[in-house]
Amino acid sequence: MSMMQEFKSFASKGNVVDLAVGVIIGAAFGKIVDSLVADIVMPVVGKIFGGLDFSNYYVALNGQASGLTLAEAKKAGAVLAYGNFITIALNFVILAFLIFQMVRMFNKMKKDEPAAAPVTPEDVILLREIRDALKK
Repeated sequence: MSMMQEFKSFASKGNVVDLAVGVIIGAAFGKIVDSLVADIVMPVVGKIFGGLDFSNYYVALNGQASGLTLAEAKKAGAVLAYGNFITIALNFVILAFLIFQMVRMFNKMKKDEPAAAPVTPEDVILLREIRDALKK
């Protein structure tokens, strides 16, 4: 089998297509969560902690002026951008929690499905009938 045929066989399997769809949906879902954190959650957190844009919190490592925005401070030298890190970490926690809830929901849906009754092969049924007939 040539490499192209092998690759075509691999790529056309259902699991690969399902994985590709999952990655695309996950990327789109990630953008939604990014917007949720950046546009809704972090402004509230920033208001609680002083009314500033929380993603602009940093510690200057080169002695830059502290009144600069994060972008300006990065241009001036090295900074420890802890506000941006906290924003991204909060984004991860929210995304992980939402994915956990989705997995729980899918697991509950799987549990509700009745288990299929085991199918007894015909030869086993026939042997049981012979056994029962011999007992009489």
